[in-house]
Amino acid sequence: MMINKKVKIAIAQGAVCGGCSVALFDLGEKLALLKNLAEIVFWPMAADFKFKDLESFGDKEIDFGIYHGAIRTEEQKHLAEVMRKKCKILIAAGSCSCFGGIPGLGNVATKGEILDYAYMKTASTKNDDPNKIPSPKAVVDGHELTLPELLDSVYALHQIVDVDYFIPGCPPEPRRLEKIIEIAEGYLRTGRLPPKGTVIAGKASLCEECPREKPDKITVDRIVRIHEVKPDPNKCFLAQGIICLGPVTRSGCGANCINVNMPCRGCMGPTEKVTDQGAKMISALASLLALEQEQKISEEKLDELIDSIKDPLGTFYRYSLAVGIFNKVLRGEVHAKTRK
Repeated sequence: MMINKKVKIAIAQGAVCGGCSVALFDLGEKLALLKNLAEIVFWPMAADFKFKDLESFGDKEIDFGIYHGAIRTEEQKHLAEVMRKKCKILIAAGSCSCFGGIPGLGNVATKGEILDYAYMKTASTKNDDPNKIPSPKAVVDGHELTLPELLDSVYALHQIVDVDYFIPGCPPEPRRLEKIIEIAEGYLRTGRLPPKGTVIAGKASLCEECPREKPDKITVDRIVRIHEVKPDPNKCFLAQGIICLGPVTRSGCGANCINVNMPCRGCMGPTEKVTDQGAKMISALASLLALEQEQKISEEKLDELIDSIKDPLGTFYRYSLAVGIFNKVLRGEVHAKTRK
């Protein structure tokens, strides 16, 4: 039996849009219940907490740490390391924290290339010296500010520190986040916790909870984008030639996108049986392309089908590039470049 009457919870974020914190607020009344069993000791998105507040705790003095966002900067890496040091249990919450998310797409370029584009080549940028990236130090209202140092790559939380539990989603579905309250309650009553490495989501693919009608055999003879057609709300997206990552994506989101007639984009990450979400989907899609015509389809037609997939990287690795096998190869190529 635990001695503490309340558990201490710290919530931090790295490279993230803020939607995961908003999702916590979406817990509504359940968030009010959390107040009865937990003390929030660090949550800069919700109150005036400072980093020194987190640092003031002893090692493992905080019971639960929740980390949102990918890790792109040295500052975010340090924050993740301090969270790991101060918290008994560390939870990766959200696609960015679990898989690198949208920020992970930045791994296709070096940090020098990213800074060059952001500060030199965007249409809205005006620079007096077109050959010089601005200094990382800037003076604002008389105060010198230093921009965070970018890491060479974008990382998911578990690639930097040890992680106990994962709650995927962009943002996590409120019912998934409610599990944090259940875990905290159980911890207070018994001191017990779920097995380390638990993913708080479904185990099967999204297709198994998708309500749409699925033909026994799917043959894709054309690929269209969602805005180019009026999709049948009752029929499998893939059967309509619309790329949907449901077959390689973990269930547990309630098929929210599917229910509003939008295909799955993979934010729940790969299922337990999938190592690389993007590669698996590419393989699955290749097996469906003109399946019944594979003996007679021309090479030109096949190329046409493949070319109709716009932005393959963003389509198949939208959320999981940072943890994918492809990224390991890409990272080797990126790291071989000269960094600025």
